[in-house]
Amino acid sequence: MSSGNVKNPGEMSEFERLLEESFSYVPPRRGEIRNAIILQIEAREVIVDMGAKQDGIVPSQDLERLDPEVRDGLKVGAEVPVYVLNPRDQDDNLIVSINMGLQQYDWEKARNLLKSEEVVQVSVTGHNRGGILVRWNRLEGFIPSSHLVSVNLSNEQRNIWTDLMGKGLGVKVIEVDQDRRRLIFSEREAQKEWRAQQKARLLAELKEGDVVKGTVTGLRDFGAFVNLGGADGLIHVSELAWHRVDRPHDVLKVGDEIDVYVLSLDRSSNRIALSRKRLLRDPWEEADTRYHEGQLVEGSVTNVVDFGAFIALDNGLEGLLHLSEMGDGSLKEPYSYVKKGDRLSLRISHLEPEKRRVGFTQRWGTDAETAPGEAAPAPAVAEDSTPVDASEAPSADTPSESEGDAE
Repeated sequence: MSSGNVKNPGEMSEFERLLEESFSYVPPRRGEIRNAIILQIEAREVIVDMGAKQDGIVPSQDLERLDPEVRDGLKVGAEVPVYVLNPRDQDDNLIVSINMGLQQYDWEKARNLLKSEEVVQVSVTGHNRGGILVRWNRLEGFIPSSHLVSVNLSNEQRNIWTDLMGKGLGVKVIEVDQDRRRLIFSEREAQKEWRAQQKARLLAELKEGDVVKGTVTGLRDFGAFVNLGGADGLIHVSELAWHRVDRPHDVLKVGDEIDVYVLSLDRSSNRIALSRKRLLRDPWEEADTRYHEGQLVEGSVTNVVDFGAFIALDNGLEGLLHLSEMGDGSLKEPYSYVKKGDRLSLRISHLEPEKRRVGFTQRWGTDAETAPGEAAPAPAVAEDSTPVDASEAPSADTPSESEGDAE
């Protein structure tokens, strides 16, 4: 055929146009999504033009699944996406779904959320052994138990599920497979994102020297984690109290609400260093007016070492009860005599506030407390022996070589 016989589409006759379209026509396939124009709205069905050889029928069951506002908004002439349920049913009808067609938009948005990692809200609709079922827009989704934060699936109490039904959860999309109708969410990943955002906000707002309120969320040998409102800071064990703290459990417990002092902020690593000690009165500031040598006091054993025991008074002042000052002074080792946590009655053998040192003894009489200003009773001296100078015992701040070996 010569080029002169080729006609433009506008020059084609109606018959030629229909003939051309018949060769390029692709019939609707099950699972396909097409745009359609609403031709007619009846009580039990909606008729749509899909550009096929026959009009599509949206059955009443599908219309009932639509949100009321969407169903009420359907108008003749409006364009809607439809999902092909059955290209030819037993009555030779083309059955389509507006509800599943609209879901296509949600699948596309879910794929975008997978890329953007944005946090969205879902509503809990049920549960099974593997996790919980949720609804997001028009789609059903799933949160595996390993990605849950707000509920423990091992708990068998029925009221947990009663309380959880309909509850909104903040989640991130972690898997989208439309062909398998598989949409997986993670509450755990959303929590990480939320904490990171909260920590960034706190780091921007906080400054060193601030005093803030927080809740103890975790205790480790090296310190305590405190939530400041979405982000955790760390109180190192050395900043928990003025006296020696070997175990944070001895001074705090999870759930305690405490005031903390902001020691430092490392915005490059998102770390917040806190102190509890800085908000407690330094016991050494009043040591020279509150205590004196020879005074009878009570304290708690904070640590036991080969050469004695460290004792903390109730206001946090800590010093050493040397092995030679325990009992009658004849002990060979302290471990069978005292243990951590014991309450002891003893006397102050020497006090040096300027050096932050205090020593204790049990070898002086403890039946009566020496009044302030009175001379302290002389140490009991065994026959043919010389008095022990308590000031020569290692102090809490100047550990001896034997202490270093013990640690």
